[in-house]
Amino acid sequence: MKENQVVNNNNYKIFVLIGYGVLLILGFILSNRLGSMEISVDRIWEVIRFDDGSPQRLVLWNVRLPRTIVACLAGINLALSGSILQGVMRNPLADPGIIGISSGAGLAGIIILILFPEHQNLVPPAAFLGAIVAAMMIYILAWKGGIQPIRVILAGVAVSAFLGAGISGLMVFYSDKVHGALMFMNGGLSARSWPQVWMILPYTIAGIILAVLLSEKLNILILGDDIARGLGLKVEATRLGMTAVAALLAASAVSVVGLLGFVGLIVPHSVRIMIGKDYKYIFPGSILLGAAVLVLCDTFARTAFSPIEIPVGIVMAVLGAPFFLYLLRKE
Repeated sequence: MKENQVVNNNNYKIFVLIGYGVLLILGFILSNRLGSMEISVDRIWEVIRFDDGSPQRLVLWNVRLPRTIVACLAGINLALSGSILQGVMRNPLADPGIIGISSGAGLAGIIILILFPEHQNLVPPAAFLGAIVAAMMIYILAWKGGIQPIRVILAGVAVSAFLGAGISGLMVFYSDKVHGALMFMNGGLSARSWPQVWMILPYTIAGIILAVLLSEKLNILILGDDIARGLGLKVEATRLGMTAVAALLAASAVSVVGLLGFVGLIVPHSVRIMIGKDYKYIFPGSILLGAAVLVLCDTFARTAFSPIEIPVGIVMAVLGAPFFLYLLRKE
C-alpha cells in the first residue's frame, strides 16, 4: 500500500513538472508572438529555421528571441538561488533580493557601470564578488550557535539597507551617470540581446549542474544541523558551498537584468506547495517555473501598456510584495 502511495506521489510530482514545462512553452510562444508586430506561431517556426530577410525575421531573431532566452535564463538563476537559500537557511522567506545578496551584487555592478563604464565585461565577476561578500556578512551576523530564520531576515534587511545606502551615495555623487544605474536598479530586459545570452548562459549551466549534484545534501541539511551531522554531513562546509552557488546564480542574473526581486521568493515557495520538500523535485520545478514566470511577466510588461514598456521588475514587485506579506503572516 505504501509503495503504491509513493509511486502515485511521484507520478503526481512528474505531472506537475510537465505542467510547468507546458507553461514555459506557452510563455515562450507568447513572448515571441506578441508585440507591435504580431507574428503567428507557424511564422515564428518558419523564420527561425530560414533567413528570408523579412522584417519579421529581423524582429524575431534580433529582438524577441534573445530577450526571451535571457528572461528564461535569469528566471532559472534567480529561482534556483532562492530555492537553495531557503533550504540552506531553513527559511521560506529567504530570497536573494530580500536578504541582501542581490544588493551586494548590485552595488558591485553599479560601481563598474558608473566608475569604469569601459569595463562592462567585468560586471559579472564583480557582481559575484559583491554577492559573496553580502552573503558572508549576513551569515556572520545571523550566526549565534546556529542559523535561526528570524535572525537571517533581520541581518539581511540590515545588510541590504547598508548596501542600498552605498548605491544611493554613488548615484548622488555621480548624478550625471545615473541613467544606466537607474535601469539597472529597477530590473528590466529592455535591449537585451545575444551578448547577454552568452554572458549568462555559462553561469546557468554551471548552477544547474551544481544544484543537481548537491540536491541530496540539501535534503539532509534541511533535517537540522544535529541530524545532518549524525548522518555524516559536513554541515558548515555544505552550507558555505551552497551559499556560494546561490550567490553565483543571483549575481549572474543581476549582472544581466539588474536588481530584479521576488522571483527567488515566489517560485520556490510555489513549487514547494505543489511538490513537497524533496529538492530532487524542487530544483527542476524551480527551473521550469522560474523561467516561465519571468518570461510571462516580461511579456506583460512589454505589451500591456504599449507603446510604453515598463520594467519587468515593477511587475514582479507588484506580485511579490503581497506574496511576501502572506508568507510573513503565515510563518
